[in-house]
Amino acid sequence: MTAYLGLGTNLGEDKTGILHQAIDHIGEQAGRVLACSSFMESEPWGFSSDNRFLNAVVAIDTALSPHELLETTQSIERLMGRTHKTVDGNYTDRNIDIDILLYGDCVIATAELTIPHAHLLQRRFVYIPLLEIAPDVIYPTNGIPLSELVR
Repeated sequence: MTAYLGLGTNLGEDKTGILHQAIDHIGEQAGRVLACSSFMESEPWGFSSDNRFLNAVVAIDTALSPHELLETTQSIERLMGRTHKTVDGNYTDRNIDIDILLYGDCVIATAELTIPHAHLLQRRFVYIPLLEIAPDVIYPTNGIPLSELVR
């Protein structure tokens, strides 16, 4: 199954290196990396910080279920030193964040996992890199091309 993952970091001296390390871990543990977007700088979203983010989107071919993929990405975050997850929309600085954006044409809404990602359409730093590597991707909740939803 093709899944799209959003990656972000706003801590550390070598943000590019952190994203490359995360991509390597994803390829080793979650599935074969099919494509990686350009890296994009962005301002923090949903909180204030002096630290700008570096973001990317990767496409992977995975045999993991959506929930197994979530467990794997959270394990990679912990491996890379992330100790706190966002709780109740209270965002903070982080050395790595890996979000499942899309998983095939699945639509999931549980307490643990929401696919498509709940904020995908509001975050330029997510949908621009996603469209770079998947310009024809269809938004699964309505069958409309993502490119038409984020004009």
